[in-house]
Amino acid sequence: MNRRRALTTGAALLLLQLALLPVAPAAARFWPLKRESVPAAPAPLPAHAAAGLAPAPPAAPVRLQVHDRGSHYDVEVSNPLPGPVQVRLALTGGEGLRPAPGLPAEAVLPAHAARILARLYRDGAQAVDGFTLDLVQVPGDPRARALDAPYRLPFEGAPVRLDQGFGGHYSHADPANYYAVDFALPEGTPVLAARDGVVLEIVAGDPRTGHAVRILHDDGSMAVYAHLQAGSAAVRIGERARQGQRIARSGNTGFSTAPHLHFAVQANAGMQLRSIPFRMFADAGELKFARDETTAQGASVPSR
Repeated sequence: MNRRRALTTGAALLLLQLALLPVAPAAARFWPLKRESVPAAPAPLPAHAAAGLAPAPPAAPVRLQVHDRGSHYDVEVSNPLPGPVQVRLALTGGEGLRPAPGLPAEAVLPAHAARILARLYRDGAQAVDGFTLDLVQVPGDPRARALDAPYRLPFEGAPVRLDQGFGGHYSHADPANYYAVDFALPEGTPVLAARDGVVLEIVAGDPRTGHAVRILHDDGSMAVYAHLQAGSAAVRIGERARQGQRIARSGNTGFSTAPHLHFAVQANAGMQLRSIPFRMFADAGELKFARDETTAQGASVPSR
């Protein structure tokens, strides 16, 4: 989950910044949370690449621009990602402004879409001293319904060993990661796409996920592959990855105490990412994941 904020002073200055949300850190674990500031400039501010994604371009988180039309401000949001993003726009301050529609307001932006989310009209002759716009964004469409699809083991060349399973108390206790698994892997192990989908996001150097890849599936769910080796991404944003295709190599980046691959399937549950249970198969059959950190020392794989 990301927040992009526009602060205007008078009628001409615009400042954009990407700020952390005041929520539990894990609630937005796999959506880059980085802060950047762009020097104040006359509105509208040109589109720019945001920190936290690599490569940039071609993609960046949803952009917020404010255009001064004289009688009012147009608040435009644009989504350059190859998948939908849900946004919520809120206004604070702004004495002398009348938003239409009323704020806060939510919308789902399709891939590569731009929209005027609100217009802020000057209310009579009252001077506008300044106002703040907050744009919160969460990847995915909350109207999507995940299917019970089979996932393949997301790596090759290493035995199946689980360091932390569903509901692990160390870092799998929050909604976004409850149904996540940590596979213990030597650094450099090939990481494979567990299911077909479009590469929605490639994260570089996030303090929590380190290097990570997010893949959007056809049913709207999203697989997250985290703590990857730096510079190992073998796919591009917007590319369609096939099940079994190498997408990166495992690493030990970000909030990680040992080399491993963090894997989760997430869905947008309405301005919040939630992990969902999934079925995963290795050559020998379906993996049975433990649901508590105290017992998550391995994954049970049936014999042939």
